[in-house]
Amino acid sequence: MTNAPESHPPTLAAGEATPNGSPESPPSDSMQEFDQLQQELIVTTLVVAGVIFVSVWYFYSLKLALNYLLGACTGVVYLRMLAKDVARLGREKERLSKNRFALFIGLIIVASQWKQLQIMPIFLGFLTYKAALLVYTVRTVMPSGSKPASRT
Repeated sequence: MTNAPESHPPTLAAGEATPNGSPESPPSDSMQEFDQLQQELIVTTLVVAGVIFVSVWYFYSLKLALNYLLGACTGVVYLRMLAKDVARLGREKERLSKNRFALFIGLIIVASQWKQLQIMPIFLGFLTYKAALLVYTVRTVMPSGSKPASRT
């Protein structure tokens, strides 16, 4: 038996490129924060969409609520696409792509051509991710332990 030296892959310094040209580094704290923000926004969007879906179903109709839900689900997919695009920014790309707009445009075109779908609830459902952004912004601006000052 020969004692051949074990082959270990070379270790790279931070920022040094691998043989295939991509930089290899452990996820930084800022990327972990970004991942947490992404998850929080998606969960908040789903919760807001669920509350609005049930409310629209209760006060209007199931058909209208399903139109809203279609738009809200498309908004979640759009938000995921945007987050992935932002995560690649700087490492692989220099600017954001506009491919995700095709998702929204395609949805509106399908809604305008298909008689069972209504454009307005779908559009408002799509905008649900923006409501989640507002909820997140208000939560981060308002200190968690503070109460509004009372005027006496």
